[in-house]
Amino acid sequence: MTWNASLSLDYTQEAHRSVVRYVHSGPLRVLQSLYPEGDAVCHNVLVHPPGGLVGGDTLDIRVTAGAGAHGLVTTPGATRFYRSEGAPAVQRAHLSLAAGARMEWLPLEAILYSGCVAENHLSLDLAPGAELIGWDLTALGLPHAGQPYERGTFCQHIEMPGVWLERGAIDAADTRLLSSPLGLAGQTCVASVFFASGSALGRERRELALESARQVLQGHALAPWAGVTSPNPQVLVLRVLAPQVEPAMDLLKKTWAAWREALWGMPATRPRIWAM
Repeated sequence: MTWNASLSLDYTQEAHRSVVRYVHSGPLRVLQSLYPEGDAVCHNVLVHPPGGLVGGDTLDIRVTAGAGAHGLVTTPGATRFYRSEGAPAVQRAHLSLAAGARMEWLPLEAILYSGCVAENHLSLDLAPGAELIGWDLTALGLPHAGQPYERGTFCQHIEMPGVWLERGAIDAADTRLLSSPLGLAGQTCVASVFFASGSALGRERRELALESARQVLQGHALAPWAGVTSPNPQVLVLRVLAPQVEPAMDLLKKTWAAWREALWGMPATRPRIWAM
C-alpha cells in the first residue's frame, strides 16, 4: 500500500498580520499557526503521521506567499526514506513568493535508509523583491545505530529556474563518490543553507551576508568541511559535509540566525518545536 499526500499553504498579509490558509489530501497536515515573534511572521509545523516514505509514496507540498506576508515552515522530525522494492519515493515542494514576501523553509533532515530509492525536489519561484532563507540536510543511513547506507539511490534537486540549479545523485554503490576526498570523503551527512532573492542583491548586502556566514564558520568544528559562496547576485549558499546530523544542523541554524539578522534585521526566534 502506498501513501500519497498533498498540502497547499497560502500565506497572505491581512491587517498587518501574516495568516495562512491550507488544503490537504492524505496524511499530510499543518499544525496551528503560532506567532512567537508577533503578528508579522506566521510559524507552521508540517506533520506527516506515517513518519516516512516507502517506494511509490509521494508527498507534494505547495506554498505561496503574497505581498508582505512572511511564513516560517519547519517539521517536528526527520523525513525518512525507507527501503523500496523498486518504485521511487518522492517528495516535492514548490515555493512561490510574490513581490515583498518572505519565506523560511526549514524542514529537519531527510534520512536515507539502506535500500531506498528516493527523490527530493525543491523548486523556488521568487518575484522581484521576494526573499527566502532555506536549507536542506540529508543523512546517509544511521551509522551510529549500526544501519549504514549500503544500498539504494537518491536524487536531490533544488532549482530556481533560470537562476540557480543544484542537482546531485547518490548511489550507495558509488564508493568513489562516497569515500574519495574529491567526493564525500566518508562523511555521512550532506547539508546546505541558502538565501535566495527574486532581485539581484546589492554588492554591500551580499558581502555583508558572506562575511556574517564566515564569522559563523570561524572556530566551528565543521569549518574544514564547509564553505560559503554566492554563485550569482541572487543566491548565497553555505555547504557542509559532516559525520552526523547534529553538528551540521548546528551550523545551519547559526548561519540562518546570522543571515536573518544581517539581511532582514530580525533576531533569530527559533520555532518552538525545535526545543522539544
